[in-house]
Amino acid sequence: MLNIHFRPWLGLVGVFAMNLAFTQPSIQPAAEQLQQIRSRLGTARREGNWPEYLASAKQQSQFLDGSPLSRLELARAQIHLNDNRAALEELLAYARMGQASNFIETAPEFASLRETPGFAPIRRRLLKNRNPITHASVAFRLTDASLLPEDIDYDARRQRFMITSVLQHKVVSVDAAGNMADFAIAPDAWPMLALKIDSQRQLLWTTEVALNGFTVVQKSDQGRSVLLCYDLKTGQLLRRIEGPRPSALADISLIENGDVIASDGDHGGVYRLKVGGDQWERLDGGDFISPQTVAMASDSKHLYVPDYTRGIGVLDIQSKQVTWIPASGQFSLQGIDGLYRVSDTLIAVQNGTDPERVIQFSIDPSSSRILSEAVIEQATATLRDPTHAVVVAGVLYYIANSGWDVLDAAGEVEAGKSLTAPFIMRAATLR
Repeated sequence: MLNIHFRPWLGLVGVFAMNLAFTQPSIQPAAEQLQQIRSRLGTARREGNWPEYLASAKQQSQFLDGSPLSRLELARAQIHLNDNRAALEELLAYARMGQASNFIETAPEFASLRETPGFAPIRRRLLKNRNPITHASVAFRLTDASLLPEDIDYDARRQRFMITSVLQHKVVSVDAAGNMADFAIAPDAWPMLALKIDSQRQLLWTTEVALNGFTVVQKSDQGRSVLLCYDLKTGQLLRRIEGPRPSALADISLIENGDVIASDGDHGGVYRLKVGGDQWERLDGGDFISPQTVAMASDSKHLYVPDYTRGIGVLDIQSKQVTWIPASGQFSLQGIDGLYRVSDTLIAVQNGTDPERVIQFSIDPSSSRILSEAVIEQATATLRDPTHAVVVAGVLYYIANSGWDVLDAAGEVEAGKSLTAPFIMRAATLR
């Protein structure tokens, strides 16, 4: 199978993006459905049964609405079945979606295809997709390279950014000049990930997650998450709410009434904690594999749920029904870590695409399709593994050069690599 870089809490991380027509909540969880397809693909490949591989690849592509990486699997099968024309069509569709994996240029299975005349326009498009694009500038650099920042929000009253640290297990505050101070230390000494500010109630919500496989987390704790609530002014810990077990509540959002929406990227759940409550309510019906930071739709009745594997689902909070925004053979919707609605657009931080990018999608009033896209930043020296963002007075601030790309599965810096100072980038949101 085709894989992307490691992210510990993303479950079946980033092999695919998805779209289907309107669906009822799944009887069989989506992760199990995808795993079965992947198992059949693996068996067929080991046995050299390429007709069966193609049949499973088609099923996968249908399940994932022709996501970029599912198209590469189709092309692989078609090459082995000597159908170069069909393989080239899949690669062209992959390139149209803005993707540019070096896999196509280096994989031995694609060697014969690269020699055909029909590959030349695809190569040109792939090269163009690798071109750096930026409409952003550096707002400030974080002075501590060892933070590994994950999430960011803005405290307007005190004119400071709040940022979580994965490796130092804390929340820091940073002023406009980049001066940094500790705000809160994780009470359980686990990595701190999600963060949101409730300005009306002057609260800061954050999560710490006992990430599976991390050597700094005791094995007995791995698979646990907690939601923490702090007084935004004093930093006093007000509440500690244990998450569902097991869970990896690596992303949270707030809705207008103050309810917390938490996403479990390891086990597929989307949960709500009502204001003043202490019981988690599961909002989804099993349609998600690795949900990330959700955004509330303008009607306050639906959530845009970016599934790292399947794409962008629109979840009806009351019925648990999900519709999937179609990729339409044009847009790459997988690999989204943070998603933010600004008027009739969605801003996505994508660290699971190739190249990684920050992008703005224009959506139609019914939230049923994407009308256009505009890249804010991609393939630049500063972007490296962007994570999350916040919009402040029409300006987008996002974390770049986070450091995830130099960590191994145990949460240790890989041999021969080093952490460098992260950036907070700034760009005006596009209209």
